[in-house]
Amino acid sequence: MPFSPLLLILFIFLLGWLLAFVQLGILTIAFQKLGLSPGAAFTLLFGSLLGSAINIPLVKVRATQVLPPEEHPLVTLLRPRFDRFEGYTIIAVNVGGCIIPLLFSLYLVSRDPSILLPALIGMVVVAAVSYRMSQPVPGMGIAMPILIAPATAALVALLLDGDNSPAIAYVSGTIGVLVGADLLHLKEVRNLGAPMASIGGAGTFDGIFLTGVVAVLLA
Repeated sequence: MPFSPLLLILFIFLLGWLLAFVQLGILTIAFQKLGLSPGAAFTLLFGSLLGSAINIPLVKVRATQVLPPEEHPLVTLLRPRFDRFEGYTIIAVNVGGCIIPLLFSLYLVSRDPSILLPALIGMVVVAAVSYRMSQPVPGMGIAMPILIAPATAALVALLLDGDNSPAIAYVSGTIGVLVGADLLHLKEVRNLGAPMASIGGAGTFDGIFLTGVVAVLLA
């Protein structure tokens, strides 16, 4: 099975929690600040959640082997088990954590081209901070404090263009993290000893999606 029963139960619980979260209005407020209707916001949210389970393989590279991380009951529940390492790491793109945020960012820029320049500046700043604050974790991937990137994106967006800060914060936050935390660390993938390294991470809740939402709420 691609997912353990515990992960499937966690997925169902998380989906129910997200539906309640939207009903409470927290995520709805964030997406409404981006000009989305509640229906469109739910579609984006649901698509990101499902897309987080889909990785599109790109290339396979030879990598060094490391010892699997120590097992802990909570960690075992919240992530897949350490798969057998056979000397290669597959570099993939995650649909929920990379492709969907990129497409939505392009939509925001196409809807209002005036945000392009401040968003590019914000991307550079967030990418630099993300690269500095992120680090490879052998056997798992790239780790970074989750509030660093959204706070940086929101602050830069407010300073550059307060009127359009939500859209700028989303674009600069999501793409900045993808570049700084994932793409700029690709050269270190060989040393992770992981069967797969996914651009966009595990997907929706590895940081990319939350970075965009929290950045918008703060902006």
